Amino acid sequence: MKKFDVVIKNGRIIDGAGSPWLRGDVGISAERISRVGDLGRYETKREIDANGLMVCPGFIDVHTHSDASFLANPRADSKIIQGVTTEIVGNCGDSAAPVTELGKSFLSEEYDEKGIEWDWNTVAEYLQKLEAKGLPLNVGTLMGHGTIRASVMGFEARDPNAQELESMKALVEDGMREGAFGLSTGLKYAPGCYAKTDEIVELCKVVHQHGGIYATHIRNQGNFLIESIDEAIEIGDKSGVPVQIAHLKVKGRNNWGKAGNMLRIIDDARESGVDVTFDQYPYLAGSTGAFAITPSWAREGGVERFLERLKDSDQRKRIESEITQQEDWTGSEKIVIAKFDPDRSFEGKSLEEIGNLRGKAPESAMCDLLLEANGTVPVILFFGWEDDVRDIMTHHAMMVGSDGSSLAPQGILGVGKPHPRSYGCFPRFLGRYVLQEGLLSVEDGVRRMTSFPAQRYGLAERGILRANMFADLAVLDPKNVIDIATYKDPHQYARGVEFVIVNGTIAVENGEFIGQLAGKTLRHFTPE
Repeated sequence: MKKFDVVIKNGRIIDGAGSPWLRGDVGISAERISRVGDLGRYETKREIDANGLMVCPGFIDVHTHSDASFLANPRADSKIIQGVTTEIVGNCGDSAAPVTELGKSFLSEEYDEKGIEWDWNTVAEYLQKLEAKGLPLNVGTLMGHGTIRASVMGFEARDPNAQELESMKALVEDGMREGAFGLSTGLKYAPGCYAKTDEIVELCKVVHQHGGIYATHIRNQGNFLIESIDEAIEIGDKSGVPVQIAHLKVKGRNNWGKAGNMLRIIDDARESGVDVTFDQYPYLAGSTGAFAITPSWAREGGVERFLERLKDSDQRKRIESEITQQEDWTGSEKIVIAKFDPDRSFEGKSLEEIGNLRGKAPESAMCDLLLEANGTVPVILFFGWEDDVRDIMTHHAMMVGSDGSSLAPQGILGVGKPHPRSYGCFPRFLGRYVLQEGLLSVEDGVRRMTSFPAQRYGLAERGILRANMFADLAVLDPKNVIDIATYKDPHQYARGVEFVIVNGTIAVENGEFIGQLAGKTLRHFTPE
């Protein structure tokens, strides 16, 4: 008689590869899937009755900012309760490693705020730190170009000299050898915004030598959207590296309807041999820091220099006059404060409301808030049009990525009013757009959260529900899976994800995280 540690019995199995669903059982032994189908007679330590439920691979979130989350609180569970079993951190040019002491001097604010000692420098040391702390799910990392540039050049708005470029390339080389999955950029954020295309190409050539990927928050998602897509394609073409465009979207009413043109450019690039794909979160709003909405010249030198400029009346006047011309100025009534430590009552209010309360123009009020919070004012930006979201969602090169973090309603990770995507991205995509509206088939929808991102990032033994693969699984109620988190009340867990298994260990039971830390750090290695 066959013996298993866990059996999921009589579920609707969706394998993640896009195959039609089938009725059957899943047998798990240790960390792996042992058998799929009719198990016949067996013995098991634990049986899960999945009658009426969907059984699929655990979801893979390729675009996250959980770099510090698990160090602050290993029980950061907002993602695993969505069915996410793997996250890729280090996105938008911002990563925990590799980093030098110079880089830390510009970038340590988040770690200081969360009470984390930034006592590592390399990718290997960061991954070891995560392992020692414990993880509820699997984590791999990209290297952030902004972190690397700050580590060599600080926040200087100039080209690197030959020695500086070689130093950046050496950091990329070492990081790839230590298991990073590739390089990310945030070309609208300082210091990444000061880099020209050729600099990124040179770094991506190193990534290409190690079989990695280039994931980019493009330079502009508004009025210069098409030009920014062209730049990402050019970088892929010249370096040979696969390109992953982060959180593809169209910003601003003047640009609504451009999704079709943008997607045709991506199709043309793929036809010409450039490997371009993208991820998307299913919302009409994004999130960033108010610091990023200010003009790039004002951000040179980092936050301290920026705050000094705000204290100078002439420079402040210029900053205020240019804020409304920035890509992320979506209108003062559409920019909402997500977190403001000096006065929590401002959280959830728009810049227009705060400006009215203070008797100031919204852009002036924003500068006040930045001064009072030492430059750290996360905001939510309402920018989108539903038709563009749907056009992007149904494109064959799209996979799901939250652009959020693993959070928890309590403690340091439960403060403020963050974007609800951190709690609801995957159930929203599956529950609303796939199961309720039928925008995609359930098999294709699951594929875009499992095998497609696994293939893209080289996760060879994850993302498909098949014998001998790692047992990362989600068991969902198709009648109830949906997001609950809202912009006004974001710290709410999604519902309908009944069980989640990570590396063969049950981590979510009856919709609740039970505290198991069975996650692993994942490493990408150079192909032989």
